[in-house]
Amino acid sequence: MSKKNGIDAFSRRAFLRSAATFGAVAVAGAASAQDALNEIINSPRRGSWDDQYDAKAARAATAVVSNNPIFGIDTLANTQNAIAQYQQIVSAGGWPQVNSAVRLQMGVSDPAVQALRQRLMISGDLPQSAGISSAFDSYVDGAVKRFQARHGLPADGVLGEYSIKAMNISADVRLGQLNTNIVRLQSMSGDLGSRYVLVNIPAAYIEAVENGRVATRHTAVVGRISRPTHIINSNIYEVILNPYWTAPRSIVEKDIVPLMRKDPEYLEKNAIRLIDGSGNEVSPETIDWNAEKAPNLTFRQDPGKTNAMASTKINFHNENNEYMHDTPQQGLFNKLARFESSGCVRVQNVRDLTTWLLRDTPGWSRQQIEATIRSGQNSPIKLAVEVPVYFKYITAWAAMDGIVQFRDDIYEMDGEQQLALQTTTGIEQSAGSIEQDNLPQ
Repeated sequence: MSKKNGIDAFSRRAFLRSAATFGAVAVAGAASAQDALNEIINSPRRGSWDDQYDAKAARAATAVVSNNPIFGIDTLANTQNAIAQYQQIVSAGGWPQVNSAVRLQMGVSDPAVQALRQRLMISGDLPQSAGISSAFDSYVDGAVKRFQARHGLPADGVLGEYSIKAMNISADVRLGQLNTNIVRLQSMSGDLGSRYVLVNIPAAYIEAVENGRVATRHTAVVGRISRPTHIINSNIYEVILNPYWTAPRSIVEKDIVPLMRKDPEYLEKNAIRLIDGSGNEVSPETIDWNAEKAPNLTFRQDPGKTNAMASTKINFHNENNEYMHDTPQQGLFNKLARFESSGCVRVQNVRDLTTWLLRDTPGWSRQQIEATIRSGQNSPIKLAVEVPVYFKYITAWAAMDGIVQFRDDIYEMDGEQQLALQTTTGIEQSAGSIEQDNLPQ
């Protein structure tokens, strides 16, 4: 396909999506909300909805995930189009609230499903040909999964607490969220480089982008609201395999010393050594752990599986002492709310990202990386070519595929409390210092 034909194809698909989602509400104009809703429900089949939509319902969520980067060449234009489309939805009366005394999922028959179908039709997640009924069938299941994927929720087709909250945020609030984020996107409209890493903080995921496509994407754990991950532009300059972890003074005083009072073998169990100013190791047995002040020593954890950064540390230039790293607590990546760190960013499948970063650094193939990690030897590696990294805060966008995406406003920067409703529910609160998430357990 030629470049021109490819662009025409994308434009046509974008047009059909716009028509499918918003054509009827645009016709409604200044009519009442109910008239607009009736127009949507009763109008002829819109756009290019697949005749086999029922058979392909399970693939609806998968279609939302692609290798299109957030900051693609069409992101700004597509997000501007989304704003125009949501303005039409708002002017037509928005969408109905969805409330039910029963849990809405496949097989349920409940009057609330009628409002659910209407809600999903207006946002373009459900085709009109699915009709209005009380049955939660495979059409609705596929549409709910698509909606969930667009909002960064587990695409299970079940309307639980998080999905209901996201669904019942009004169209005008979502429009405001898009308008807030268009300003953030405009600040990133320049040349980001042929290879770069993007950390989208509220989405809690990482993209390694090359030549305008996502080469590898990673689930992340980012900073909690009390210790947020900073928004920066920087360059990744170093990867450390089998890193040492040096405990900050605050953790030594508030956490490690009290733990040593309770369990004198705590340091040994966690492979933490005491190092004096001359680089000599000091025996824990020589320290008075009941003294008023913590010992003026470096608490350094050896590389290994229990190390707070596990196999890898990724350094980039910044004045906040933040970095990306592996973790021995892999279960954290399975959580819905992954906003629990102290500013640093944990990376799932970090070895894939490391391999990509070191591609142009001689002598560091995937095989060599794995062999070095197995050896347990501390190995700092300077990148032959530094890779730009962008830590950004984007909660609403429409990338090359034109699909409108929303995420929670985890740091309450969007100016609307409704958007932060899911921020703290289900997040484990730190029992100790704000840095204790790095403390070996």
